[in-house]
Amino acid sequence: MLVKPRWINLVIVVAILCVGCAAIARFDLNRLYGEAKPSNREVNLSEPLPELKFDEVNAVIESRCVVCHACYDAPCQLKMTSTHGIERGANKDKVYQGSRLLAAQPNRLFVDAIETQEWRERGFFPVLNERQQSVEANTQASLLARMLMLKQHHPLPASKLLNEQFDVSLNRTQECPTIEEFERYENNQPLAGMPYGLPGINAKEHNVLINWIKNGANMPADFTVSTEQQLEIDKLEAFLNADNLKMRLSSRYIYEHLFTSHLYFSEHLEPNTHAQFYNLVRSSSAPGTPIKVIATRRPFDDPQVERVYYRLLPVRSTIVNKTHQPYAIHEELMSKWQRWFVDAAYQVESLPSYEPEVAANPLTAFTQLPVNARYRFMLERAENTIMGYIKGPVCRGQVALNVINDHFWVYFLKPELADSPDVEAFYLAQKDNLRLPAEHESTAFALNWIEYAERQGQYLKARHAFLNKTLQGGQHLQLDGLWDGEGENTNASLTVFRHFDNATVVKGLVGEPPKTAWIIDYALLERIHYLLVAGFDVYGNYGHQLLTRLYMDFLRMEGESNFLALLPLETRRTEGRSWYQKSGQELQDFMNDYAFSFEQPSGITFTSDKPKAELFEKLHQYLKNVQPKGYALADSELQQKSQDILAKLGTIKGQSASIFPEITMIMVETEGQQDEIFTLIRNSAHFNVNSLFDEEDNRDKQHDNMTLVHGLLGSYPDVFWQVKEAELSTLVAAATRVKTEKAYAALLDQFGVRRTQADFWRFSDRFNAAFRQHSPIEAGWLDYNRLENR
Repeated sequence: MLVKPRWINLVIVVAILCVGCAAIARFDLNRLYGEAKPSNREVNLSEPLPELKFDEVNAVIESRCVVCHACYDAPCQLKMTSTHGIERGANKDKVYQGSRLLAAQPNRLFVDAIETQEWRERGFFPVLNERQQSVEANTQASLLARMLMLKQHHPLPASKLLNEQFDVSLNRTQECPTIEEFERYENNQPLAGMPYGLPGINAKEHNVLINWIKNGANMPADFTVSTEQQLEIDKLEAFLNADNLKMRLSSRYIYEHLFTSHLYFSEHLEPNTHAQFYNLVRSSSAPGTPIKVIATRRPFDDPQVERVYYRLLPVRSTIVNKTHQPYAIHEELMSKWQRWFVDAAYQVESLPSYEPEVAANPLTAFTQLPVNARYRFMLERAENTIMGYIKGPVCRGQVALNVINDHFWVYFLKPELADSPDVEAFYLAQKDNLRLPAEHESTAFALNWIEYAERQGQYLKARHAFLNKTLQGGQHLQLDGLWDGEGENTNASLTVFRHFDNATVVKGLVGEPPKTAWIIDYALLERIHYLLVAGFDVYGNYGHQLLTRLYMDFLRMEGESNFLALLPLETRRTEGRSWYQKSGQELQDFMNDYAFSFEQPSGITFTSDKPKAELFEKLHQYLKNVQPKGYALADSELQQKSQDILAKLGTIKGQSASIFPEITMIMVETEGQQDEIFTLIRNSAHFNVNSLFDEEDNRDKQHDNMTLVHGLLGSYPDVFWQVKEAELSTLVAAATRVKTEKAYAALLDQFGVRRTQADFWRFSDRFNAAFRQHSPIEAGWLDYNRLENR
C-alpha cells in the first residue's frame, strides 16, 4: 500500500479549506443580496442616486484603467476598453499560455459571445454586482468597487521603488479572485488594490467611479452612426458586396488583409479632430440589415454560410495604441481599388475553397487575381501591411518577434517586376513549396518545420534559377528594380524597431544605418501577412506558435538574401555570415546551400571598401523624395541649440546603452509652447536572431546602440523622463555618463517619472494629451504593463 507524503495531505487540506471558504463567502453574499444572475443588473434601484454623466465616468476608466486592462494581455482578461468588456468581467485563464498542448477556446470581445450570460458559461465572472440592486450590494458585491476601496485603504507605500510585495513582471502569477474569494485576497495581499503597482487615483476620481457603481454602474446605449458616415458606409459596402465573382473574390482578398485595421473616412474629417473608426467584418447578413458577425478563428476559415457579406462595424472600444492601425478610406484609394480589382482584364471562373490547404495560402487561394493587383494593394499601405503582425493578432509577441533584429530597414521590389505572365506562372508553379503552417490550423506539431525547411530550400533554389534565366544578356539587379513609391508614396521604405516582445514599424529610413536590411517581393510580403497575421492564432497550441516562429526564420533570411544580392558578389557571404555568428551548423548549411547562394553579379558600381554603407547611401538617395517628415529632431519646435544637445542621446553605445531600457519616452517642457515628445530606443545587438531560447546568452551588448526620434514610437513605455528645455544639457550630460545601474538610478532620481511617483497620473494625463494633440489619428492610450521598477 502506497503512503502519501505528509505535504500532499497538507495541500489537500488547504485546498479543501479554500474551497470551503469560497463556498461560505458565496453563501453569505447569497444570503445578504440574493443569488447572482446577469439579469439582476437590469433591475433599477428603488432609491437611485443622482445620475452621473457617463462621459465623466469613462474619462476616469480610460485614463486610469484602460492603460493596463486592454487587449489579450489584460490582467485576468478584464478588458475595460468598453462597457461590454466590463459587463463581461474577468477570467482566471491566461491567454498567453505557450505550453498548452491543445488550442484554447477563443474569447474575443464582440466576436465569440455577445450576451453576458454567454460569457458566464465560458468561465468569465462578474466584476460588477449581479445580485440584489441596492447601494450596499452594488459596492459590497462588486469586485471592481472592492478593488478600488482596497487601494484607498492601503495606498502605495511612500518609497522610490516597489518592494518585494509587488510583482510587476510581465509574466507574473495572476490570482484573479472572484467576489466570493475577495476577503481572502485582501487579507493576503492588502497592497494589491487597483491600480496595481501604481499610485491610487485621487479622491474625486475615486468618488466618480464609486458613485457610478453605487448607482448600478449603468451603461450607455451604443452610439448611432451619423447620416454622413452612414452614406460613406453604404457606398463602401455596396462596392465590396457586388454580386459578380470578380468582386466577391477581390473583397475576400481585401478583407483578409484589412481585418485588423481601423478604417475611417478621411475626406470628411476636420483637421486635428478624432475619427470614427470601423472594423471590416464578415457577416451572414446583407447591407441594410443588422450585422451578424461570422465568428471564426481565422479570417479565411470556412464561414459555414452560403454567401459572405463584408460589412463595416463601428469600433465600440477605447482606442489603445498597441492595437490601433488607422486606415484611411478616400476617393483616390477607391479609384485604385477599382482599377486593380474591377477594371483589370482577368476572369474568375469560380470561388476558391475554404479548406485549410487552400485558404491558408494566398498563393493558392487567389491565383485568379492578378499578382499586380494583390501586390499593389499591399504596397499602397505597406506600413499597415507590416504593422499587422506587430499590432494585429497579438499584444505580446516574443514568439514572433525574437526572430527579427532590433533595428532594420525594409525596401520593396517594384510591382512592374511582378506584373508579367512569367512571374505569375513561376509563383503558381511554386505554390506547393510555399505552403504555410496555418494549414495545420491551431493544434499542430512543431516537428513539421523540417518539411517546411525542405520546401523553403527548394523554393529559393528555384527562385535563384528563375532570376539567373531572367537576368541574361548583360541584365543585372539594379536600384531601379526597387519600388520608389511612384515618387510620392512614403510607404516605399520602412523602419522596424523590435523592443524584446513588442515592436514598432514606421515609414521612412529612421536612425543610423542598421546591421541588416530586407528587400521584400510579392511572395515574401504575402507570406509574412498570412504567417503572422491572418494565419496566427493567439489561442493556438504550443506546436502552432513554435512552428510559426521557426517558419519566420526562413522569411527573414529570404528578405536579407534579397538585400545581399545588391552587394558585390565577393562580399555577400562574408556579410551574411557576420549576421549569424555563433549559429549552429544546420543553419549555416541552409544559408550556404539556399538562403545566400545567389551568384548573379549586381549591376551596381561600388567605389569604396565599405560596400554595405555605400549601398545604404545609394538607397537613401534613390528614395530621398519619399522620406516622410516628423521623426527628425529638426521637425520639433525646440531651439537649434536644444536639438543639438538632445541629439547626443543617440550617440550612446555599447555596454552603456545596454543599461537603458528598450523604450524611454521623454517630455520636454518648452517656454510658452506645447510640450514636445521624443522617444529614445535601445537597439539590442545579437550575435544572431536564430536562437529560440536563452536570448540573453545570445546578446552582443558591446554593439548595442540608441536611436532618438522626435515624436512617439512604441506603445509600451518602460520609463518616462520629464525635463525642461533649459535643463537638457544637464540631462544629456548625466545620460552620457551612465556606466552602471547606480548612475542610471541617479539619472531617474533627477529626471525620471517612476511608477511610484505621487504625481504619476498627472504626468500621464499630460503626456497622453500631448500625444493626441501631436497625432490625433494615430494616437491611442499607451500601455503601462511594462513600466519598470528601477
